[in-house]
Amino acid sequence: MSELTVDLQDVFTGDGVPGEKQFQAWAQLAWLGDEPSEVTIRIVDVPESQALNHQYRGKDKPTNVLSFPFEAPAGITVPLAGDLVICAPVVEKEAREQHKEPVSHWAHMVVHGMLHLQGYDHIEDEEAEVMEALEVRLLAQLGFGNPYQSEETEPDS
Repeated sequence: MSELTVDLQDVFTGDGVPGEKQFQAWAQLAWLGDEPSEVTIRIVDVPESQALNHQYRGKDKPTNVLSFPFEAPAGITVPLAGDLVICAPVVEKEAREQHKEPVSHWAHMVVHGMLHLQGYDHIEDEEAEVMEALEVRLLAQLGFGNPYQSEETEPDS
């Protein structure tokens, strides 16, 4: 496994964001490349996520994670995987709604985004099955359950 450097940019002002060591471990595990590389993980608020999602995907709403693979100009080789932009309030909200531990959902977003940076996708059913199976396997190595299984337990009321 090649070394992956994580440049963490936490510009979100709230609580609940995991530590830099956790982001490093999650991203490193999901880096399947043969060469050393670097990824920037930017933790943002709703307005920044919404603006980027609108600009790059045409969707005028915030989203959990956006992946921006690095595309080097012809003849230039730079060991950059790309950038992940993770919206902290969306991740926290989804974790609550899906009855998941926030840390497991954060890990899932990092693994999911890292796989996107490496060309994995989930638009076509066959691609989705491959990507989701890889996510489940990687998350299990981190000690987290299958993020695609619906929770059997009801939240405490």
